[in-house]
Parts: sequence; C-alpha cells; structure tokens
Amino acid sequence: MMGWYSAWPAPAKLNLFLHIVGRRDDGYHLLQTAFRFIDRGDVLRFSPLDGGDIVLTSPLPGVAPELDLTVRAARLLREASDVGHGVAIEVDKRLPMGGGLGGGSSDAATTLIALNHLWGCGLPPDELERLGLRLGADVPVFIHGHNCFAEGVGERFRDIEVPPAWYLVTVPEIQVPTAEVFRDPALRRDTPVIDPMRWRPGLGGNDLEAVACRLYPEVAMHLAWLRERGPARMSGSGGCCFAEFAGEAAALAAEAQMPAGMRGFVARGLNRHPLSELT
Repeated sequence: MMGWYSAWPAPAKLNLFLHIVGRRDDGYHLLQTAFRFIDRGDVLRFSPLDGGDIVLTSPLPGVAPELDLTVRAARLLREASDVGHGVAIEVDKRLPMGGGLGGGSSDAATTLIALNHLWGCGLPPDELERLGLRLGADVPVFIHGHNCFAEGVGERFRDIEVPPAWYLVTVPEIQVPTAEVFRDPALRRDTPVIDPMRWRPGLGGNDLEAVACRLYPEVAMHLAWLRERGPARMSGSGGCCFAEFAGEAAALAAEAQMPAGMRGFVARGLNRHPLSELT
C-alpha cells in the first residue's frame, strides 16, 4: 500500500523512435514516437501539511520552486478537485535534467497520481491525463502507464507490446534545451507518417538527433561510441543516448567498456509504469 511518506517512483522513458510529421498553426510540432518505461527514475515522497501550503523541500538549482513541475502539478490538481489540503514534496532527483528521459514530466505525473490517491480526489485517469497535458506533452503517457505509440503533440496513444530488453543509457555532461532543438531551422518537420499498426521495435529514427549532434558534439560522440556496439538512438531531444541489448549481461559488458569520463547506467525495460494499478 502506498501512502504518505512512501517512496513513489517516477520512472524514466526512452523514445524508441521519434519522428516529426508536421506542425500545427499554433507552432506545436506533430510527432510520432514510441515510449518505453525503464526501471530507473526519480523517487518522490509526500508529507501532509496543515494550512494548505504546497512546499517543495528539495528545489532544483536554478529552478524557482513555484515553476517546478511537481509544485505546478499539485496546485493544478488541488484546483481541479476543489480540495484545500497542503503537502510537502521531496524529490530524490536521480535522472539528469535536459537528458531526454522525461524526468520532469514523470515527476509531475507521479505527483498527480500520488496526490489524487492521498488527497482522495477521485479523478479518473482521463481527467488526470488532461491535467497532465497542461503541464507538458509527455506527462499524459506517464499517467496512462503503458508503453505506447504516441501521436499528435503526444496526447494520443495506443498501447504496444515491446519485447524484453536491457538498455545501456549514456549521460553526456550537458543539458540539451528542448526548445532550442525544436526551433532550429534545420530541423526536419516532414517525415512521412507511419501506420501505428505496422510499427515494430527498430523501425524509425530520431529526427532531433542531427540538430542535437550539431549543437552539442558530445551527443554525437556518445552516439558514435554506442553504435560501435549495436543500433543506438538519442532519447527525446537528448542528450542521453541508448543502445538496446537482449540481456543484462550484454548490457553490463558494454557498460564496462565505457571510456574514462563517460557516464551511463544499465536499465531493464518495463512493460508498465510501477504506479499503473493506481490509475
């Protein structure tokens, strides 16, 4: 049973592919992508507070607490459910910022799931997903809780089955701002649409890689090293990159070969979000 003070998981995601297939009149990019959860992520804890305050006890460097996605998620849920409770939020940040692993979005989703449960709000999953979309395009998929093929701005998805796999994820010593990559004039925005029913693991690439690699050569270096060991991708807008392996031993063997100064970790692919039973 998950309750106050429990360790609430906020897992990372990998984009097994990511194509930009168009752009809306309001400037938002139309995407196709496949999300897969992995067993690595941040951990959140929630403590009740009297008086209705929402307090982040572990603010991120350079991010004002009121702009943090967890605080915004808690306030949004409180407004939508008309409750007056307060909460203290502690985030054990284990995922890199600006890494393309969805850390901030996952933290926001876990906050919505956890407080919907702890505050007794009773909002259904589709309502939580609508609230999540107001916080960011990736938030709804973490609430949805299944590996999925996503379209639109990330709000339309269908569940997919992904074979068991292990991943070596490398973490460049940089942050790649998503907005910078998406506004680059060289970014391709017309990749042909894939029929979701015909997609399979290994099909497609990441349309953001070319721009990210040009702007951040360290990302290009990580991808080149991984591709010496097998097919590799950048996740999201980067800079984390990953290679897939059939088993843990092969992934660990590749990790052991990483050159000095290169950081990374091995993670197992998940079929579902660890909190999917609560949504």
